[in-house]
Amino acid sequence: MTMTAAPPATIDVAALVAARRRRGRRARIVTGILAGAALTLLLLSVMLGDTVYSPAQILGVVGGAVLGTDADGAFTIGTLRMPRAVMALLAGFAFGLAGSTVQRLLRNPLASPDIIGITAGASAAAVFGILVLRWSGASVAILALVVGLLTAALILAVSVGSAASARIILVGIGIGAMLDAVVGWLLLRASSFDVATAMRWLSGSLNGMRWEDVVWLAVALALFAPLLLVLSTRLPQLELGDAAAIGLGVRASRVRLLLLLGAVALSAVATSATGPIAFVAFLAGPIASRLVGPGAPAVLPAGLTGATLVLLCDLLGQHAFDLRFPVGIITGIVGAPYLLLLLARQSRSGGSL
Repeated sequence: MTMTAAPPATIDVAALVAARRRRGRRARIVTGILAGAALTLLLLSVMLGDTVYSPAQILGVVGGAVLGTDADGAFTIGTLRMPRAVMALLAGFAFGLAGSTVQRLLRNPLASPDIIGITAGASAAAVFGILVLRWSGASVAILALVVGLLTAALILAVSVGSAASARIILVGIGIGAMLDAVVGWLLLRASSFDVATAMRWLSGSLNGMRWEDVVWLAVALALFAPLLLVLSTRLPQLELGDAAAIGLGVRASRVRLLLLLGAVALSAVATSATGPIAFVAFLAGPIASRLVGPGAPAVLPAGLTGATLVLLCDLLGQHAFDLRFPVGIITGIVGAPYLLLLLARQSRSGGSL
């Protein structure tokens, strides 16, 4: 009896191309919807308050600022509300980009900067700069950036010898706890007036934002967001492993280092500007990935998801309750149950960190 070999499976190229086009179309539609939602919430953030302004009045203030003329509500809109709304948009975008990039680099949804201690490093540096050095503005942002980078380097150095993301996450959680203790020690040594200021900052607040604060984060986004968006196109190859990525022409080590530097820088500067707005970096990537579907690029949608989350939660914190809450408290209420759900789901599936 002779055995005949089975014919090789044929690949339906037309079906693959059609599926790729469907994924791309879905990703573009989702990205457009998220951008529209973020801009709508931005407009609502400027319109709503003790006095409600119309879009025409807001445009009048913007036009007056350009032409150098005064318009009705110029101080409230141009000085109080717009810096806050724009900061919410930019900070959420920065946290979303940074979180999604690190999660995909480490191939673990728990590996966002606010979970693995990078944000804690930037927070400790900013609190030290505010309470001890009496710094503000750009100097605090630069200090937070430097310490955030050093924290990421320390986490990677302690985790050396293991490529497993679980080890990096556990080391990051440990270093983050140590840095949180440093923040607590600094608060104990500070005066009661400074403690109140620092606690408002640590809760992730957009109160009192000025255009000078917005500028530094805008500069950081102009420098690092294009870097992340361009290099994130290499993430699918990196997810195949270094050997496969190098075989496909990707300089794996260099691309990974640049992506990590860009993500840490964005996260640190955003943290120095607004304080650690809880769980935005952690939530934005998984939500965006579910919206765009498997196999589609999700870094830009993750940034827009982060912006939408911060703007929506700030609106809720300002107008949905009798008291006004910092945005970080609202995002914490939303994000903590998702973290527990993710851990429970991994436990049921038998997975580890």
